[in-house]
Amino acid sequence: MLWVKAFHIISIITWFAALFYLPRLFVYHAMSNDKTSVERFKIMERKLYRGIMMPSFILATALGAWMVIDGWAFYATQYWLHAKLALVIPLIVYHFYCGHLLAVFKQDKNTHSHIFYRWFNEFPVLLLVAIVILVVVRPF
Repeated sequence: MLWVKAFHIISIITWFAALFYLPRLFVYHAMSNDKTSVERFKIMERKLYRGIMMPSFILATALGAWMVIDGWAFYATQYWLHAKLALVIPLIVYHFYCGHLLAVFKQDKNTHSHIFYRWFNEFPVLLLVAIVILVVVRPF
């Protein structure tokens, strides 16, 4: 099970790297006016989402589910895990909303400013802090 845990952590790190970087690309994309830059950002965003973000999400979720199912007798009463999973749900929503924004940019229909994306980029940071504290400190 330690191998599963190790690969779960690796996939989470990769997923969060993409969750941090894709909205940053949205910031720069929203600031771009020239066609060359806009097309470049579309390619970068698509490759990041499909090539790194989605596979990392799938792997992190599958490995996490494996660990929870395998150790359910223990985890059933570990309320820190229930809280962590409750925080993972908005993170998953954020992930798929990023996919929606990717499609909006692809169609050149973005209506948000770069300032919106700068604030949007902070949301996964808050969830990461809370999730790590729950997993490491296990306050309840």
